[in-house]
Amino acid sequence: MKIRIFYDNINYRIKGSRKVLKFIEKVIRREKKTPGDLSFIITNDKELLKINKKFLGRDTLTDVIAFDYSDRDRINGEIYISIETVNRNSLNYKVSLREEVFRVLVHGTLHLCGYKDDNMKEKMKIAKKEDFWIAEFKRTK
Repeated sequence: MKIRIFYDNINYRIKGSRKVLKFIEKVIRREKKTPGDLSFIITNDKELLKINKKFLGRDTLTDVIAFDYSDRDRINGEIYISIETVNRNSLNYKVSLREEVFRVLVHGTLHLCGYKDDNMKEKMKIAKKEDFWIAEFKRTK
């Protein structure tokens, strides 16, 4: 089992990334899943737009895309994050960039754990989970 972060031609780095990754492992376990191989790839708008077009057929910017390779309850996957979109969202929502990055890390992880956001009810459910985990993470500082 390995949970890793890769940076794709960007200057941004997650401070305290080991602690963040241990916390992501905790999220997976608390969702009654087993951590497997999970890669977070932090990239830019241009690269994430290419991925969105190629694999999802969507010509729009987004903050996070999760590819699920899980095997039953073992969570495996790749989660691509555009730091540029996340940065804009942090300004729009008036939260720190660190908090918004953590939110999308958790959001992608929750997708791999089975949460969807295809309709308003599902969006509210996953957002509530994100808020819970952000609050939990802040308490561990």
